[in-house]
Amino acid sequence: MVSPFDPVTQAQLRAIRPRGQWQARRGCWAFPLEASLVLRHLLGQRFRIDPELAQWMAWLEQPLPPLPPHRTLVAQAALDQPLADGRRLFAHQRLAARWLLARRGALLAHAMGLGKTLTALMAARAMVRAADCRIAVVAPAALHPHWRQEGLALSLDLELISWAALPGLLPPAATVLIVDEAHFAQNIQAARTQALLRLSRHPRLRAIWLLTGTPMKNGRPVQLFPLLAAIGHPLAHDRRFYEERFCQGHWSEQGGRRQWQATGAERLDELQRLTRPLVLHRRKQDCLDLPPKHRRMLPVELSELQTLAFERELAHKLDDYRQRAARGEVRRDAEHLAMLTALRRIGAQHKLPAAIQLVEALLREGEAVVLFTAFVASAEQLQARLGGALLTGRLKAAERQAQVDRFQAGATPCLVATFGAGGLGFTLHRASHVVLLERPWTPGDAEQAEDRCHRIGMVGPLTSHWLQLGVADQLVDGIIASKAERITLLLEGRQTTLRRQALPAMVRQLIERW
Repeated sequence: MVSPFDPVTQAQLRAIRPRGQWQARRGCWAFPLEASLVLRHLLGQRFRIDPELAQWMAWLEQPLPPLPPHRTLVAQAALDQPLADGRRLFAHQRLAARWLLARRGALLAHAMGLGKTLTALMAARAMVRAADCRIAVVAPAALHPHWRQEGLALSLDLELISWAALPGLLPPAATVLIVDEAHFAQNIQAARTQALLRLSRHPRLRAIWLLTGTPMKNGRPVQLFPLLAAIGHPLAHDRRFYEERFCQGHWSEQGGRRQWQATGAERLDELQRLTRPLVLHRRKQDCLDLPPKHRRMLPVELSELQTLAFERELAHKLDDYRQRAARGEVRRDAEHLAMLTALRRIGAQHKLPAAIQLVEALLREGEAVVLFTAFVASAEQLQARLGGALLTGRLKAAERQAQVDRFQAGATPCLVATFGAGGLGFTLHRASHVVLLERPWTPGDAEQAEDRCHRIGMVGPLTSHWLQLGVADQLVDGIIASKAERITLLLEGRQTTLRRQALPAMVRQLIERW
């Protein structure tokens, strides 16, 4: 609602329910869609209405017919019957499907490998049968073949949408929107997040179900806010209140400018209690009798000559950064991040011999191994030495699936992947060992990588080997543990002692120790 200031109109706008908010920076009022008909009645003769909004208003005046009762939807889901390929739903999947059918907006946050795809499609099939809905699925393009395959198993016609090409509108037909890897929308400022929020408010949307095993990947409640907004949770009605209460939101001075900061975390037990009605989380150990997963920390020792080479490379990187900072090419206050990134990249190169030695020993014993790294160059060097399949972002979606199929079929005993390409949506349960050359910044990405292998269908225990070179890797692993504590508290309500320390201070301690 955009208008010149006049006190009468302002008073009328303040009286509108549902209540709107004045947005000073944009010079306009923002109202929930439900207020649009009241606004048109009050002001429609005085202000122009956007044609697209007029169409949405027309749909609001001709709402979709009410859904059948929940028991009818559950009956239509036929959750106890076997699928055409002989599979049956696990108990936790049947429970989750019934839970979804009771909610028009919901976040299914089951751990990786618990079958969220099939669960959501079984619930959506009931909506198709009982309410004549179409099904749209937002998912990374690399996962479209998997969704298409599961849809065919249920005789469903799915409209598959890439995160990179979210549409601006939905057709007039009633739609059930399933959003896979919903953590892609954790940045409220991102264009794809705004596009998803727009779809989530569409008048022709029957239900929106978000799927992600990592709804708060970095351990920050601010990342959960867009997901709560998409499913219509009451906490998302007032962003400022949410950030002040759960994200330590405050104004700070930076470079002579006031900036709003909301990257902290507090009152997570309260946030967990308030979000629990619309967020369903289950751990693997609560649902399945899977073989165990063991983690081994493997310190990498360098010789004196290797240590000198390591220090020389790092010093060169830091000198280069400081020279660029002096020329104004990079930020001076980001030296701690530059050093940590350099440490991790150089450390990955110096860990390659130890990783190759470990994997070759496992392969000689007849084990199947998946090796993850954050860097494409490291992945390519490892694959050149070890052979086997290679999975990186440089491959197209079909080529990635072909590499996974080679490994799963036993054509090669080894698969080397980057976290970004291999940790997303693929099933690698043939592996009995997973090696992490280094860890990504977020615990969710580390869990995703391991749980590509630790999932339904595995036949023996999984051993996860974490290679650690010096204090840099210890620092990253400590950051992961600290973030994981916040996530555990939010999703499971288990009390932990949160460790709070700024990253620059942690890196300064690292420099002193090093």
